[in-house]
Amino acid sequence: MGQLQEKYKNYCEPQKFMEAGLYPYFREITSKQGTEVTDIDGHSILMFGSNAYTGLPNDPRIIQAGKDALDKYGSGCAGSRFLNGTLDLHVQLEKELAEFIHKDEVLCFSTGFSVNAGVLAMVVGRGDYIICDDRDHASIVDGRRLSFATQLRYKHNDMEDLERILAKLPQEAIKLIVVDGVFSMEGDLANLPAIVELKKKYNCSIMVDEAHGLGVFGKQGRGVCDHFGLTDEVDLIMGTFSKSMASIGGFIAADKDTINYLRHTCRTYIFSASNTPSATAAALEALHIMIAEPERQENLWKVTNYALQRFREEGFEIGDTASPIIPLYVRDINKTFIVTMKAYEAGVFINPVIPPACAPQDTLVRFALMATHTEEQVERGVQILKAIFKEEGII
Repeated sequence: MGQLQEKYKNYCEPQKFMEAGLYPYFREITSKQGTEVTDIDGHSILMFGSNAYTGLPNDPRIIQAGKDALDKYGSGCAGSRFLNGTLDLHVQLEKELAEFIHKDEVLCFSTGFSVNAGVLAMVVGRGDYIICDDRDHASIVDGRRLSFATQLRYKHNDMEDLERILAKLPQEAIKLIVVDGVFSMEGDLANLPAIVELKKKYNCSIMVDEAHGLGVFGKQGRGVCDHFGLTDEVDLIMGTFSKSMASIGGFIAADKDTINYLRHTCRTYIFSASNTPSATAAALEALHIMIAEPERQENLWKVTNYALQRFREEGFEIGDTASPIIPLYVRDINKTFIVTMKAYEAGVFINPVIPPACAPQDTLVRFALMATHTEEQVERGVQILKAIFKEEGII
């Protein structure tokens, strides 16, 4: 056995939960992603573990757009955007996204993770500073690690702590504040108005990750920046296609000079194969539907507000969420897995959140809504979870 194999042979944390029948990951689904899915045993499960906020992944128009692109362009481009992998379809999506987000230009990547990992590694460097909320997404964490900039973190949504950090930094240095618009585990929003005020006071720049804001907040689903009326004050806006836009991929939106720089230097863009034609066409069609059907966003908020009210009425601890992401706090790793698996067995698909995604004392299960959920489905979910949480002595 080699050194590498020797190092990992004793990694057995997952096996402990498997042996206890509590392993909650890689559950196989045999149907399209929707408000109800089918598991490998043929059971129908209420899906509250998806990020498909607009409810579009199984929309026939999007499926058809993907099929049409497959017929026209084939299955892939066999190269990067930088060389042979740019289709007119990619360019069209970038132009329409730029118009939608209200930024000069957009650059599309093959995954959302590679947007944050690549952009943050390039836009700030030696002598610069990158300042992150301590609950920012893992892709932001990895992006800042790849940067040569000095890395600083402030306490979650703590504007006093952020200002304390900024006050110590050189006025003339480039200082980039990077924040999730919607925090993906707890569902609360960044205090963007206060961050913009600090930007002006301390001569900073701002990047907002709109992965969980697109399709949910703002006019026609433009995101949290639009929701607060602060798009012009935010220098870089990142988004993904894998949530509200029913596909896979991501983008960065900014001024034309920044995009020009990233187009020719960003390694995760230049050295990754371009997004597939079918995924690109699906994202483009999803964008069209989001713009044309504002009632989807209205339905999402109707069912979200119903769920928030019902969980509070039943005594669940749900924190400061202000989005379709509803954290149901358990505050115990073992019980978090128990709740997840009992819920699944009872027909409710939810996701566990444990360290390193949260602090050990903040473990939770994540209940997420789609525009296509009904109040009746939510009520079924609430009742099933209420029984389980009471049985485990959590509420």
